[in-house]
Amino acid sequence: MSPFETISAASAAFGRNDPSVLFAAMDPAITWNEAKGNPLSDRNPYVGPQAIGEGVFGRLLAALDNFTAEPRTFIDGGDHVVVLGRYRGTLKASGTALDAQYCHVYRFRDGKAVTFQQYTDTAQWARLMK
Repeated sequence: MSPFETISAASAAFGRNDPSVLFAAMDPAITWNEAKGNPLSDRNPYVGPQAIGEGVFGRLLAALDNFTAEPRTFIDGGDHVVVLGRYRGTLKASGTALDAQYCHVYRFRDGKAVTFQQYTDTAQWARLMK
């Protein structure tokens, strides 16, 4: 499977609340960076799927109800794949809605994602998760 096909499939599975395809696509030493200014960037870089699962996804699920990452555009750059979309969810503590654009940049080597960089509306994230 090409990097483009892998991320397309992972995004579709994630939309069905199945993150296993995304985690299977990760290199064991993947370096994952949340956007600077995002409250979840406090532990950047996350290294390895376990750190990402606990530090990013675990914290997201603890803070937000109905969290989704809805991809709208995929850009095939060979070993780089860019995904543009929107995050949505409801903050558990306040009931405030999250509706933020995102850009994800994945870099692949030997069929596995080795780096991830997130870009998003960090002001909205910081305001919601203060």
